[in-house]
Amino acid sequence: MLRSFIEVSPESHFPIHNLPYGVFRTRAGGTARVGVAIGDYVLDLSVLDRAGHFRNTAVCGKEVFSRDSLDAFMAAGPAAWHEVRQIVQRLLRADEPLLRDNASLRSAALVRQNDVELLLPVRIGDYTDFYASKEHATNVGVMFRGKEQALMPNWTHLPVGYHGRASSVVVSGTDIRRPRGQIKPADSSDPLFAASSQLDFELEMGLFIGPGNPLGTPISIADAESHIFGLVLVNDWSARDIQAWEYQPLGPFLGKNFATSISPWVVPLAALEPFRIEGPPQEPEPLAYLRTTGKTSFDIQLEAYVQGDGMERPERICASNFRYLYWSMAQQIAHHTVGGCNLRPGDLLASGTISGPHRQARGCLLELTWRGTEPLVLKNGELRRWLEDGDRVTITGWCQGDGYRVGFGEVTGRILPALP
Repeated sequence: MLRSFIEVSPESHFPIHNLPYGVFRTRAGGTARVGVAIGDYVLDLSVLDRAGHFRNTAVCGKEVFSRDSLDAFMAAGPAAWHEVRQIVQRLLRADEPLLRDNASLRSAALVRQNDVELLLPVRIGDYTDFYASKEHATNVGVMFRGKEQALMPNWTHLPVGYHGRASSVVVSGTDIRRPRGQIKPADSSDPLFAASSQLDFELEMGLFIGPGNPLGTPISIADAESHIFGLVLVNDWSARDIQAWEYQPLGPFLGKNFATSISPWVVPLAALEPFRIEGPPQEPEPLAYLRTTGKTSFDIQLEAYVQGDGMERPERICASNFRYLYWSMAQQIAHHTVGGCNLRPGDLLASGTISGPHRQARGCLLELTWRGTEPLVLKNGELRRWLEDGDRVTITGWCQGDGYRVGFGEVTGRILPALP
């Protein structure tokens, strides 16, 4: 079993088996650079690079770890990612003295996470949000169209998605301002302009694209995963009342583009390999360009918490799992590019709300409260139909190994009142 010379508790999300990438700067000042999380520390890869530990790799001399985003490293491709991961994992092993016994290098390269500011890890060029959970799509369809027409005719034939707004993707910890927009009350013939009163979270995960594809050249389903650099937690905030009035005929706009929060650590696909599982059965069989075999999903436990101003601690309101996604990440990429769309390093593809077959596994308040008709009763007696000002939402996720966890940390955001 792998073991690091740095002590890591079994409950930590960041053992030597994980080694997620992020961008940080120390609270004392300095420039942003790339690091990996190990226990309660950040290992500064720019320090290791200057010390010559990556001299025989594809990133040698390119200073990809001295930048304020992961984009250049992501563009380097799977072979480079594998080389760097192998070196970092070896340096952190308990039986490897190169870093363990070099006091000056260790002092320069290891920084406590409490002493750093974690930044948006990627300079995101484009953002696509899918609708890949069958349970979520079915629940929403039942609410708005009834059981007989819950799923639209195309849903089981292709991964439905829309293009979101990359400029409003923010890192965990960023406060979220309640949006304003046009809202059409049920008892009014005309819309009004007001702050959203149906603000919601969405429990999602997202993948970052490494090497992309040329315009006009699709990525095949067989090659799709080689373009995935890593995964993050996503909270794609939604203003349900604004969205309900605007979304026909072209889909989400102001109801979604005001903010999307992501976790700061990007977990590489290699760290998730031990947790591969088969996805849900697909019926009817997808068209040839979407057909997959084998284990195309992952056992990632997901939870969402809310903490209002009057609450002493966060309360869990949702427990779901990545395994419930009907459309796999490879299928999302293959479909996204089949018409010739070119993906680029740093593009973010999110899963859509991840809901499961049980009520507690519903990944948003729209489902948990059934469009506000069945409010949640919190332990302190408060009710929640939708998010209130001051509410802090936290999403976390991890894979459970034998005596260790490969986790994603958390993505959190607090709701601020709408502007006057």
